[in-house]
Amino acid sequence: MNISGWQWLILLLIILLLFGATKLPRLARSLGESARIFKSEVKTMRDEDSEKPEEEEGEDTRAVEGKVIDPTADVHRGKNRKDQP
Repeated sequence: MNISGWQWLILLLIILLLFGATKLPRLARSLGESARIFKSEVKTMRDEDSEKPEEEEGEDTRAVEGKVIDPTADVHRGKNRKDQP
């Protein structure tokens, strides 16, 4: 689907009629500013990723101490519970 020159002209005319001549410059300025902000954020994220030491890039392999709980144990039936017979 190729759009030729006269089709672009008709499309621009329709856009001009819909948005008005006064709103188009503001719309273009806002779009440009949004593109600059997005570009700078992407650059910041890339810089932060490249600054990470190699130790942080891998998985965390530190040992964690804790108890292993048997999920099949009947922990809800206590002798002192009043709601169960």
